[in-house]
Amino acid sequence: MTTAQDNDLAGRRVLAIVTNYGVEHDELVVPVQHLREAGAEVDVAAVSADPIQTLIGDKKRGETVEPTLTLAEAEPSAYDMLLVPGGTQNADRLRLDDKAVGIVRSFQSSGRPVAAICHGPWALVEAGVLEGKTLTSYASLKTDISNAGGNWVDKPVVSDDSGGWVLITSRRPRDMDHFLREIDALFREDHP
Repeated sequence: MTTAQDNDLAGRRVLAIVTNYGVEHDELVVPVQHLREAGAEVDVAAVSADPIQTLIGDKKRGETVEPTLTLAEAEPSAYDMLLVPGGTQNADRLRLDDKAVGIVRSFQSSGRPVAAICHGPWALVEAGVLEGKTLTSYASLKTDISNAGGNWVDKPVVSDDSGGWVLITSRRPRDMDHFLREIDALFREDHP
């Protein structure tokens, strides 16, 4: 796993959006820990204020995570980047949540970056923001992404800055090092 160096991300604010059940453990816990260790302030917004039950491989219970706030309380304009973890159950429920979809649209329309991993891009499909974007995801999303106007590729990480906003995507937890390196590089480049 990539290790954070000093406080490179001090002053940066990141919003992670999830449901309260089914987020893939490493796709939430590892990036949040990494970003916090690098100095970023990270809020985890869930559907409710109840603990978030993570899963490992969509089956085995992982640790629970306390949300910082709810999706309804989140003010997207206060953040520099949006993080959308996967987990099949989490991502399927998240894309049905109007507030979560609205948060995705807010980041895209204001030109702020979004980082999504595994099944996380389902929320972007639902938000209708993938037209012309090149991205990756868990392989089963390929058709959904293509139908939403995106160009799906099978790579560990893809960073696409077309259309006036940056989208960073990865396929699965095994690609985490690549995913975190792209997020770090994005912040080093000092994107707004």
